[in-house]
Amino acid sequence: MKTHLISAARLSTLVLALSAAGLVASAATAQDVPIAGKATLGVTVTEAQLVATGWRASKMIHSDVYNDKNEKIGRVDDLIVAPDGSLSAAIIDVGGFLGMATHRVAIPVQHFKQMAPKAILPGASKEALKKLPEFEYAKG
Repeated sequence: MKTHLISAARLSTLVLALSAAGLVASAATAQDVPIAGKATLGVTVTEAQLVATGWRASKMIHSDVYNDKNEKIGRVDDLIVAPDGSLSAAIIDVGGFLGMATHRVAIPVQHFKQMAPKAILPGASKEALKKLPEFEYAKG
């Protein structure tokens, strides 16, 4: 099988002709091409600064929940994100041991004094949380 080579001069002529006809976009410079890890994709500088001051959900999940008397009353099982992207509820496991006989409740995040670095739910107690209706995840 023969290999056909196009000389540099013929290739340049072809590219110039196609460019003149509008069939080839101008080549991007190295400055135009984002480099992985160097370009912020989808987040503005202002948003990136806000993210840097926030808390990672992965660090909040399974953290202990305390009341305003510094009594441990439960543990964060999960966090629920509303359709608008805001954090809407914390799913709290109350009582039990190693996931057995726990009572799981959903608490709107606005009821928390703070969610991180330590989750504080003012006025709450284990007994009060156990009286709330049990939360069950939707199947499917």
